[in-house]
Amino acid sequence: MKSVLICLTFCLVCASAPAAEKVALIKINGAIGPATASYIARSIDEARTQNAQCLVIQLNTPGGLLDSTQTIVQDFLGSTVPVVVYVSPTGATATSAGCFIALAANVAAMAPATTIGAAHPVMLGGIPSGQEQKPDDTMKQKLENFSVSYIETIAAKRHRNVDWAKSAVRESASITAEKA
Repeated sequence: MKSVLICLTFCLVCASAPAAEKVALIKINGAIGPATASYIARSIDEARTQNAQCLVIQLNTPGGLLDSTQTIVQDFLGSTVPVVVYVSPTGATATSAGCFIALAANVAAMAPATTIGAAHPVMLGGIPSGQEQKPDDTMKQKLENFSVSYIETIAAKRHRNVDWAKSAVRESASITAEKA
């Protein structure tokens, strides 16, 4: 039943766009970084130029960099072309940065046996000498609080479950496609 609802939602989003004969499709498989953000921005621009009904992004990611994620989210929220994120293929994930990205799409859909969530921020660190440097508790708390408010804003903007989105950051909550 959920698959039918997802398909109907997808059709409605594409039908509300200007009449066109094209749906653009890209695949993101791997970590989210500056190259991914640039690729998505170019794909949105190309979809707009070609009058595509929407841009479908097949997503499978364990996460990535916060600044690249923010760039992607901003591009989604400012896009005149509807963006559909489809967590796929079976067994794929949209964890950490992928959770933020999926929630920011106009339509978020998941293939069977996929998961989304576990968006608690992970700090990458180190100092030039190569010695490991542990971030202090204040910095960890600041990053977590920012991430919670950021995902809350995204979820509210896209009319998604805000409480679950916040728990994906605070508690690293994850959910299957079947429960989403």
